[in-house]
Amino acid sequence: MEEIGIPELTPEQLEKLCEIGEKAAREYVVSRVSSRKISALNISIDIEGSKPVTVNIDVEINLSTLMKDYNVEKLAKEATEKAFASIKDYLSELSCKSTR
Repeated sequence: MEEIGIPELTPEQLEKLCEIGEKAAREYVVSRVSSRKISALNISIDIEGSKPVTVNIDVEINLSTLMKDYNVEKLAKEATEKAFASIKDYLSELSCKSTR
């Protein structure tokens, strides 16, 4: 992963980072599949350290049996990518603020 050059993150910023990633992944999934057809959606965001920060995201999706031909693995991968992109945007914002 690339170095963004952020300051050491506070506990509040780490919490917000998790919230942003979770929201992005959840919104992506429900934008692709009706929430009524989602049996389970688990989004786990694990953060290690505060400088440098390491973020691990795991998205698990179980769909209704009516969606048996839907590519759930691809959906989970794309949701994970959306979460990472949102987190990267947030960290970039923090980086810009810290250089002022």
